[in-house]
Amino acid sequence: MPVSPHILPTYARVDLAFERGEGAWLYTAAGERYLDFTSGVAVNALGHAHPALVKALDEQAAKLWHVSNLYRIPGAEKLADRLCAASFADVVFFCNSGTEALEGAIKMARKYHAVAGKPERFRIITFEGAFHGRTLAALSATGNKKYLDGFGPPVEGFDQVAYGEIEAVKKAVTPETAAILIEPVMGEGGVRVVPHAFLRALRQLCDDRGMLLIFDEVQSGIGRTGALFAYEHSGVTPDIMALAKALGGGFPVGAFLATAEAGKGMTAGTHGSTFGGNPLAMAVANAIMDVVNTREFLAQVKQTALRFKQRLAELKDRHSSVIAEVRGEGLLMGLRMVPPAAAMVDELRAEKMLTPSAGDNVVRLLPPLIIGEEEMAFAIDAIDRACTRLAQLHAKKGAA
Repeated sequence: MPVSPHILPTYARVDLAFERGEGAWLYTAAGERYLDFTSGVAVNALGHAHPALVKALDEQAAKLWHVSNLYRIPGAEKLADRLCAASFADVVFFCNSGTEALEGAIKMARKYHAVAGKPERFRIITFEGAFHGRTLAALSATGNKKYLDGFGPPVEGFDQVAYGEIEAVKKAVTPETAAILIEPVMGEGGVRVVPHAFLRALRQLCDDRGMLLIFDEVQSGIGRTGALFAYEHSGVTPDIMALAKALGGGFPVGAFLATAEAGKGMTAGTHGSTFGGNPLAMAVANAIMDVVNTREFLAQVKQTALRFKQRLAELKDRHSSVIAEVRGEGLLMGLRMVPPAAAMVDELRAEKMLTPSAGDNVVRLLPPLIIGEEEMAFAIDAIDRACTRLAQLHAKKGAA
């Protein structure tokens, strides 16, 4: 059956539809089973139909769905307390998506300087290859011409510099610079782990120049890297941080967190969200925290990631004409390919394994954090066979 003509064609959708999911597996109506190493693009941290999430949603749905932020929402207060206790932050604002979280973070950084009597400090330094969302300000922060074309002039106030070059960052700082925005792990940009020394240098620069440091952890947060937040690996804390994706485990939840100092300008009426922090979303997000935010769970993610990365390294050695590099942190992994990444995505789908691509010719591997030996073995075998076929195809082209 063709895709409905009433769906706006903004996605190049694969001709696959799923009827149900269980753990790391998705099933079509015909009963075909696929290993899901896309996880809704790093969203389904606990896989599909996790009993704790189903229970939380069912129980809350029978009580109360939505009341608006005109009234207190106990679930939101509970989740805010937990996120702050587990992080650098003092305050949280709940929204519905990653791009909303980034918009809020941008507004907060600008407002911080405005209430300090320096409204001219509104510019934010961002990095080439980053991705921060699809709203106009988030697209302007991303700075990718492919995404910006046709939507008029970019939102003013963003200065892009080369990733990893601290001297370039220093040169970009002006009296109008308010903040620096970076992903500790650049997911869409090719699963590039930002060197910890570079993050430390950015922190020092912000401290020296009175700027705020913003981390975009929309993709890397909530256990994906083996820590609750990716910044923990570096020991560098931001002033503001954006979260989404895994925070709701599949239910739309976003948030931006901040220190009390960074958030001091965000008073009543300065920001809002009709659906943000609603009881349904908060019930699910609290259930996510119940499972993910434990030493045992995060230790298991680290151990699983280490074993998986070792096996991927062995595949790279065996298929060096196909895999150029294995990169990533925790279970946010990428294979930088020699042939086009899209070809590998197609080959893996033929093996009943679902993966997304990323920039820098990378295939992302984003399994649910609950995967075990069965799923790892299936994935390694599928990647092995896909590499073998791609290598044979490359050899035939070379011979011709």
